[in-house]
Amino acid sequence: MSLQSSVQRMRNLGGLRPQIVGSLGRPHFTTTATESSSSSPPPSSDQTSPPRVPNLIGGSFLDSKSPSTIDVINPATQEVVSQVPLTTLDEFKAAVSAAKNAFRSWRNTPITTRQRVMLKLQELIRRDKDKLALNITTEQGKTLKDAHGDVFRGLEVVEHACGMATLQMGEYVSNVAHGIDTYSIREPLGVCAGICPFNFPAMIPLWMFPVAVTCGNTFVLKPSEKDPGASLMLAELAMEAGLPDGVLNIVHGTNDIVNAICDDEDIKAVSFVGSNTAGMHIYARASAAGKRVQSNMGAKNHAIVMPDANIDATINALVAAGFGAAGQRCMALSTVVFVGDSKPWLSRLVQSAKALKVNSGTEPDADLGPVISKQAKERIHRLIQSGVESGAELVLDGRNILVPGYENGNFVGPTILAGVRQDMECYKEEIFGPVLICMEVSEAQRLQFLSSNTSGGLKLHRTGNGTVFVRSIESFSPLLYL
Repeated sequence: MSLQSSVQRMRNLGGLRPQIVGSLGRPHFTTTATESSSSSPPPSSDQTSPPRVPNLIGGSFLDSKSPSTIDVINPATQEVVSQVPLTTLDEFKAAVSAAKNAFRSWRNTPITTRQRVMLKLQELIRRDKDKLALNITTEQGKTLKDAHGDVFRGLEVVEHACGMATLQMGEYVSNVAHGIDTYSIREPLGVCAGICPFNFPAMIPLWMFPVAVTCGNTFVLKPSEKDPGASLMLAELAMEAGLPDGVLNIVHGTNDIVNAICDDEDIKAVSFVGSNTAGMHIYARASAAGKRVQSNMGAKNHAIVMPDANIDATINALVAAGFGAAGQRCMALSTVVFVGDSKPWLSRLVQSAKALKVNSGTEPDADLGPVISKQAKERIHRLIQSGVESGAELVLDGRNILVPGYENGNFVGPTILAGVRQDMECYKEEIFGPVLICMEVSEAQRLQFLSSNTSGGLKLHRTGNGTVFVRSIESFSPLLYL
């Protein structure tokens, strides 16, 4: 099925403002979006006001009593899609209590029963993949193709959870010493929590709760306040699949709710994906409270291009990795290190980057959409300018791009900075936008660069990953010993 026909199918489903409707026909809120905090009055009968995003507590979608809300904004149009009330502390405690109460019976539910829920969930996700993708594009901005990828990468985790029975097997060893046998049993922890970023509204929630609940845990999910719609849709599908009330709960908010998750003694484990600053705070605070914590943070990923690399394959890979999803992913390529003369590579790289179509994600010809917010756009512009002021060459500038019909969108076109040094801010910081920074090292310098222990070298113990483009492994083999 072509991307164009997929777009038409989704528009036939209800245009650019899809209703999030429950399995029992309960409309919850619409989806489209900008990011701004505001204080709003209680819901009124005014049909022109944006819908409020509900909490999910104990199997019921409940409007928060909080007067404080955050607008969910379409990054391409600045249209307010919905409003996210900041969950109150009492509502948060009710969600945790519901999860704790549900755990008593859910932990004793046979694993085969839990697997059947996941089998049904993956079927329902496939059924509603177009609705989910359109919601993601509307709230987050990525292209429909990328949004479908977002859904399907998460779906792979649900499929993995369908085989959880064998993964939960313990171990038994007889006669390890005279008259002594040993065995281990895998048991659920209890209430777990997930804190999600904005860049993958379906995939990352699906990294978290399907595996946790299939193992017998219950879950409290906090989606990003910038694009919560997909999480609510997935929760409804999980309930339609047979997930009992209270096993999955959803709350909304920012710092206060994150800290409440870290501190609550009934939450036994926390999973986080997001920025370094937030991730280090969550890891320290939640682990200090005795919780198991996994914290997946930012990255500064490098590609090393050797002189003998295949030109076409390398350029295609660099463009896709650097500019795909508008650079808003922790696995995005940020830095290209050319070994030897970079000028022939840069000319081809600029040519391919200029050919990319920047547009609203709902348009069938879009290669990359807007970034998530005006604040994100301003930060990207600032880091580009800091590179220029520090002496980098701006060989392709995407800051002043104008998209007809979407003049108010948060668009940043593909941008390439050359001659970047390791002491520049644009090199040290994760830009999280469609910006490639390029460096050149000589054959003699490459080992020194790659083995450097700076925050951006390829020895990226905490800051990222590296990819090498090379035709002959022999030309790169000395690096195998670093």
